[in-house]
Amino acid sequence: MLTILQDMGSYALRASPQAKALGFTLMAIAQGEATVRCPYHPDLVGDVETGVVAGGVVTTLLDHTCGHAVLAALDTFRPIATLDLRIDYLRAAEPGCDILAHAQCYKLTRSVAFVRAIAFDRDKDDPVATVQATFMLDSSRSARRKGSTSHAQTPTAQNEAAQNEAEDEASA
Repeated sequence: MLTILQDMGSYALRASPQAKALGFTLMAIAQGEATVRCPYHPDLVGDVETGVVAGGVVTTLLDHTCGHAVLAALDTFRPIATLDLRIDYLRAAEPGCDILAHAQCYKLTRSVAFVRAIAFDRDKDDPVATVQATFMLDSSRSARRKGSTSHAQTPTAQNEAAQNEAEDEASA
């Protein structure tokens, strides 16, 4: 999964209309880690008198960065969803400066990923905000099949897939 994300670069991030509209750029991705940049733009300002970027932009940046760190920690693609995103806003971002976020997925269980992240402008040691997040990992059989890299199936595999789908529907 990490190799796919590295090959896709910012395209993977810009698949989200919201991330694209905010101008997010994937700066770095490694095993279980991601760094994303949000360029300063006057349209993102929440207080026109001070020029400070709106808190919702920082929230969105942190959420997207955490999600990419989770994807970079997985062996294969699985759908994920934010369960909890607890943010501590420590100070206002400096007007006119880009904001970066760095996230690390530090624990994966069968169904939940745990992530820490920071958002900063000039100095990583003086963060704008910190985050503690959890993400749901879809562990259903149908999600694993959809995430499979093999599109061609033998008749036996097709029968097994149909049987698994029927079992999933019956248990729902």
